[in-house]
Order: sequence, then structure tokens, then C-alpha cells
Amino acid sequence: MATTEQDLRARAEEVLATLAGPDARLREDQWTAVEALVAHRRRALVVQRTGWGKSAVYFVATALLRAAGAGPTVIVSPLLALMRNQIDAAALAGITAATVNSANTADWERTYAAVDAGEVDVLLVSPERLNNPDFRDRVLPRLTASAGMLVVDEAHCVSDWGHDFRPDYRRLRALIAELPEGIPVLATTATANDRVVTDVAEQLGLGAHDTGSTLVLRGSLDRESLRLSVVPLATPAQRLGWLAAHLDALPGAGIVYTLTIAAAEEVAEFLRERGHPVASYTGKTDPEERLAAESDLLANRVKALVATSALGMGFDKPDLGFVVHLGAPASPVAYYQQIGRAGRAVDRAEVVLLPGREDRDIWAYFASLAFPPEPLVRQTLGVLGPEPLSTAAIETRVDLSRTRLEMLLKVLDSDGAAQRVKGGWIATGEEWVYDAERHQRIAQARSAEQQAMLDYIGTDECRLVFLRRQLDDPSAAPCGRCDVCAGPVWSADVDAGATTAAQERLARPGVEVPPRKQWPSGMAELGIPVAGRIPAAELAESGRVIGRLSDIGWGTRLRELIGGDDAPVPKDVLDACVRVLAGWGWTERPVGVVGIGSRTRPHQLEHLARRIAEIGRLPLLGMLVPAGQRPAAAANSAQRLAAVWGAFEEPAFEVPHGPVLLVDDLIDSGWTATVAARHLRLAGTSAVLPFALAMAG
Repeated sequence: MATTEQDLRARAEEVLATLAGPDARLREDQWTAVEALVAHRRRALVVQRTGWGKSAVYFVATALLRAAGAGPTVIVSPLLALMRNQIDAAALAGITAATVNSANTADWERTYAAVDAGEVDVLLVSPERLNNPDFRDRVLPRLTASAGMLVVDEAHCVSDWGHDFRPDYRRLRALIAELPEGIPVLATTATANDRVVTDVAEQLGLGAHDTGSTLVLRGSLDRESLRLSVVPLATPAQRLGWLAAHLDALPGAGIVYTLTIAAAEEVAEFLRERGHPVASYTGKTDPEERLAAESDLLANRVKALVATSALGMGFDKPDLGFVVHLGAPASPVAYYQQIGRAGRAVDRAEVVLLPGREDRDIWAYFASLAFPPEPLVRQTLGVLGPEPLSTAAIETRVDLSRTRLEMLLKVLDSDGAAQRVKGGWIATGEEWVYDAERHQRIAQARSAEQQAMLDYIGTDECRLVFLRRQLDDPSAAPCGRCDVCAGPVWSADVDAGATTAAQERLARPGVEVPPRKQWPSGMAELGIPVAGRIPAAELAESGRVIGRLSDIGWGTRLRELIGGDDAPVPKDVLDACVRVLAGWGWTERPVGVVGIGSRTRPHQLEHLARRIAEIGRLPLLGMLVPAGQRPAAAANSAQRLAAVWGAFEEPAFEVPHGPVLLVDDLIDSGWTATVAARHLRLAGTSAVLPFALAMAG
């Protein structure tokens, strides 16, 4: 090693010591990456397990580059939690870090000024910022011209083959192409198999096929502290009871993952009822509550966070003692990413999977949100022109949900066919090709991943070997710790009292459904004469359902019923209806029942409305009859409202002045109940109380 290289490594070790303590030493692959970035200004792709020290690579490299006079490092980071941890870590090494994201808009101008003044060593940017017109046009050119290094963290997000594709990451290819020559680029991830590694390299323009230009470092994915187990239990009540009975026996504090928001909230509530200090953490949790929950877990003030995948990349608690999954993720790679949160700085961490039969239904739902088919994409491109259209305005012309539409627009933007500008989206006029073959291969890969997850549950080989093979880890070897290698770790026996309590909790019906209060934007485009807030004289009241289709308890039963034949509502479901209605606590008792007619299950809906009227000793006033063949269910709010706006004939019954109970089978978007309630309110009733068997979501 040349003297200059010896000096560089010595300085790198000094920086690491300030980051990780005086006894810390660079791993050989860490040093290889740092040397490539600092001494040779190369591009590197580092695929290493969670907790290996990928962030140390870019902080050490940043310190050395800044000392040599380079500009600030720009880190593209996907999650606010990740940013907060990285800023704290940077400070340990004397590195000044700042962030630009949706949660600190008031600080942006001050941050930009500090960057221009050379006072910021690291600027962390969310991928969404890259496509913000003001940031892209005003700030990004300055950054690319002055940056000392670009880091793409959680780089698997750039690949739609990966488990956590983020279309905003696709803009990074253009950003990298605009960097001045000699600016090093580092991409890092813990969860990428061979296919994702190749795709990330191609998407980012890293040229991974050219070993002369790009350094690819892949290490072993073994986690010596993890002890993996699968506990198969037949029913949701048994799984929830098992968790309640065994939570205290799990080491330290940890995470309980669920597949849906509803499940996270339901499980957290039950565990609290059983005396366990837990909190829920989902995509619906307010940012301040998220921060508080993360802080409570870091400080061991809670036993667990019951979370969706919203708590994933970026959350760093080295002594996290366990990860339990109540329901299996759809991909072994996603599963490995989530369990990688545990056991970084402890000798033993428990990883337990409690799979359920209903998991496949949830996988199917999320699979339905994949990239839209070509006709819808062409339709979207067709409505764009030279004048900006807002996303809400596009919704009135394209039947895609807001989430899928935003994803599509971002992909079209990164592909050059559309562009986000102030005021909305425009077409660029560039030719664009729909890659049907790629999307078909991705769909097949998703299906194969789901089967692999099922195979993991039933495997008779080392569980860690199974997961490492899914990530193409060539050094996979039996761990000697999992329930296959060492025998069962956790008994499948369930405490009878805990199971009974769980069954009672899951059988408890009743979910409040808030009314729609605002019409979708741009309804005039569809010939619907409404806008803004719904007038108070036309509003529905807050409604009720037995449960959500995604609930752990009632979800499966309700999915079977609503997706089944046009048969009378069974007694157990009617009993649940009675319990919900009895506990409603309305201000004024309804004076009658009105049903919403159906062309697909008319007998079931009529039977439900009639039985509720009989049980409640209320008159069945009649049914709101569809005025014609109802269109197929639409995807976004504007299209759904348009589909039901003229759906009902004038009531063939006398509408009373007092409150009316409005009965349906399913509340999905809420627009059917909203339009029906408006119909009845305008006909003279003082209040409309929507009730349905289930709510979607």
C-alpha cells in the first residue's frame, strides 16, 4: 500500500472512531468502498446486510472528500426516520447535515442558503423532492454542479422488481447523468437479489456490467443473532391469543408487524386491553405521533410497536430484541428486510412468523394495485397536453385511483413522456413505449415470490438459508439456531384464557364510518353540478358497519359473504348487526329503514333491510331502486361519484321527516351512501344514518 493510501486509511479510521467509538475499525469492504469513492472518484453499489455499516461508508467518505475541498454530499433517502437517524449519526463525526423534506418546508430557504455558503456537509433529500418543480428547476442544478458525492440509500427502491418500488427514485438516473465528471456515486441496499442488483445498476446508469467503472460489493447476509421460527396456528384468535400470552417472554422491546392498517390498530388495542404497553404505527399515524412512538421504542418505554411496513427502512434500534409478524409478507425479500431491524447489537433476537390463511387475500389486493394496463396508460397520456392539469383534474378523465395515478405519472415523467410543472402535469410529446413484456414478467415474479413465502412457512431446511438463497447469497449455510436447525423454539400451545379474550375481541362488531363532507374536484368536467363542501342540509350522519374487509376478526367472514351468492344474511351476521345498532348511541332513534337496491344481490339486500326493520320494530319504508344498469365499480372518487350520481329512481315511498336508517351491504368509497343520503335529505328527512355489513379497506 502506498504511503498516500496508508495516510488515507488512517484518516478514515479516525473519522470512524468519532462515529462508532475508539475501538471501531473499518471492515475491509468498507475501506474498499471508501478508497474507491475518495481516491478514485468511482461509482459503487454496496449490497450488505442491515447493520453492516453502509452509512459509515458515506459519512467517512464525506469527511475525507470535504477535507480535500469537495462540495457537499447529497443523500437521497426515502424515509423521515432514516433522515433523523442519519443527521444524528453525522453529528458524531463532526459532519453538519441538513434535510429537505415535506415535514420542514419552513426551513428550506435557510437550508439552501447554508448549502450555498458551504456550511452544510451533507444534504439529505427525499426522492419526492427530485420531482418538485421548484426544487428540480431552481435548486437541483446548483446541487449537481457543486456536489462532492451523490448517495442513493435504499437503492432497491429504484427497481420495480424489488419489494419496495418507489417511482420517484427513477429520476435519479437523469440526476446522475447530469453530474460533472469525477463525482463519485454510492448506491446502498440490504435487500437485493441478482436481478434487482442488475436492474438498479441499469436504472441508475451505474454501468455495473463494466467492472472497470463500477465497484460492486456484496457481502454475506447472515445475521448471527437472529433465531427464526414459524408458529402455525389455525385461527386469528389463536394467533392473537398466542401473541398476548408470549409477548412478555420475548426479549427486550420489539416490533409486531401486521399486513394492514386495520389489523395494526386492532392488535394494538387488544394488547393494551391485556395490559401490554404497546402503540400502533401505520401510514395513517400523524407525524408527531410517529416520532413519539419511535422515541418510546428506542427508550424501551413500550414493549412493542404494532406496525405496518410504514415502520421499515431507516428505523435503527441496535438492541431491538424481537420481530413478530402477525401475517406473512408477500415476499421473502420483504420479510428479510423487516426482520433485519432486530438483533444488530444483541446476542439473541427472536424472529417469529404467525402466518394466516387470510394472508393470500391481502396479497391479492395489493397485487391489484400494480402498474396499470396499456389502455389506461394511453388514456392518461391522451388527456395531457401543453397546459398543466392537476392530478385531481386528471382523475375526472381517467379511472385510476389517486395512488395508482400518481405512480403512473411519476413513471411517465421519469421516462420522459410527461413532466410535472407548476400547476400540474403536461405531456412532452416524446414517444413512449408500453413495456408489456416487462410488466408481465414482474407480475410472474410477484407470484413466484408469494409461492416462495408459502414454501418458507413449510420448509424443512434452515430458515435463514432459505431467505439468503432468495437474495442470491452464495455463502448461505445452516444457521444452527432456527426452529428447523435446532428444533421448535416456541410452543404452538395457546393459553385458553388469552385465546378466549382474543376471540371475544375479534368478534366484537362495530366500526364508525365518517361521512363524506367534500365533493371531488372537477366534477363539472363530468357534467355533475357540485363543488366544494357538501351543504349541511344534504349530509349523511356518521355511519356504522360490522367491520372492515381487512379486519383480522370479521374480515374473512365478511369477504366470504359479500363475495358469495345472493343468499339471505346468516344469523351470526344478523346478530352482529343487532349488536352494532344497539351500541350506536344515536341522538334520535330512526323512524324507519330504507334499503339500497342491488342488481347483483337484490335478495340479500332486501332481506337485510327487512330483518333489521323487523328486529328494530321499525317500518321498512322501501328500497332506493337503481335507475338502470349500474356501471362497473370505478377506481377514483370523481369517477365513483359520477357512476352513482344518477343511479337512483325517485323514492316510491313517502319519505318521513325524522331520521332514517340507510342499509347497504358494503361501504367502499362512500359515494353511494353520500348520494343516497342527499337524495333522502332533499326529499325531506332530517337525518340519514348509513349502516352496512362491511367497509372496504
